Amino acid sequence: MKQLFLLFILLSSPFCVFALTSTDAVITTMIIEREPVDKVDIYPAQSGQLYCFTLIEGATTDTSVDHVWIYQGKEMARVSLPVRSAKWRTYSSKRIVPEWKGDWEVRVIDSTGQELTTTYFRVE
Repeated sequence: MKQLFLLFILLSSPFCVFALTSTDAVITTMIIEREPVDKVDIYPAQSGQLYCFTLIEGATTDTSVDHVWIYQGKEMARVSLPVRSAKWRTYSSKRIVPEWKGDWEVRVIDSTGQELTTTYFRVE
């Protein structure tokens, strides 16, 4: 009985919050079998498509994350992606044009608006 009471206290404690985390975030040129094929830090100024792959962990119910693609401080795209298990791989893509030279970032944000991670790349 004592162990049951202790378990109840621990589970109802505010310290026992199950939060999402992004344990991996990569900009890549392609996804094959739900995995990134490379890691892009610098992308040549050409037309093409880039992907942001993320591994999300910690979901206890179905939820979602947003990938927010930002170019030189301006939001260029926001993609909402479902998260349906405790360990979930997902990705979004963005078509890049040669005129968008400069610094980019992709912010991964949970359904409460909390930023999980940010990954950076540059178009030159």
